[in-house]
Amino acid sequence: MSTSRIIELENVSVFQHHILVLSSVTLGVDKGEFVYLIGKTGTGKSSLLKVLYADLPLIDGSANVVGFNLKDIKNKEIPFLRRKIGIVFQDFQLLIDRSINDNLLFVLKATGWTDKVSMQRRVEEVLEKVGLDTKGFKLPHQLSGGEQQRVVIARALLNDPELILADEPTGNLDPESSEGIMQLLIDISKTGRAIIMATHDYSLFKNFPARTIKCENGKICDDKLTVNYENSSSIS
Repeated sequence: MSTSRIIELENVSVFQHHILVLSSVTLGVDKGEFVYLIGKTGTGKSSLLKVLYADLPLIDGSANVVGFNLKDIKNKEIPFLRRKIGIVFQDFQLLIDRSINDNLLFVLKATGWTDKVSMQRRVEEVLEKVGLDTKGFKLPHQLSGGEQQRVVIARALLNDPELILADEPTGNLDPESSEGIMQLLIDISKTGRAIIMATHDYSLFKNFPARTIKCENGKICDDKLTVNYENSSSIS
């Protein structure tokens, strides 16, 4: 595996509930690369992301993700894999009964941090990176949808991941908030982190062009240059 390569998949099959949804997936993603993952609902986008963070097992083929061989990974190693991967969900999944600071501290404790001074410093650093350094005391419901998604991105950055997987991160946001989240993710990729973003929102491609992988008919099609906008309406 190349030293610049964050993901390397070869002839991987992706199953969901014992049903084959993608076959012969061969894919390489390098450090600092931003990749769209597109396709209609049910074509395997989320399932492919779940394979990458070992939420779905690798049945056949070979996969190396952030230095871990997913074919041979043991259950006790999966938490260490996930510390090197930041995950951004569409529905935020924030703890509604505690402040933004406490949401982030909870994740640090769960991933092995113990020094309170270092933990608070890290929380302040990631909130500053996403433009929310004055909002840590607020509860999630006191923030807008765009701000809550920025918190989710801050949470994904806590353990300084090499890879960020974003599953429909703009799906619940208005166009202006979506553009802000996209710019933030693009800026993060420029710091050397690879980002794979599953999306239905093809309008983003024109303002933020990037390599695009399409899930269709049980396969992936890798377009390293652009998106065919004339056919974009087929993306649901």
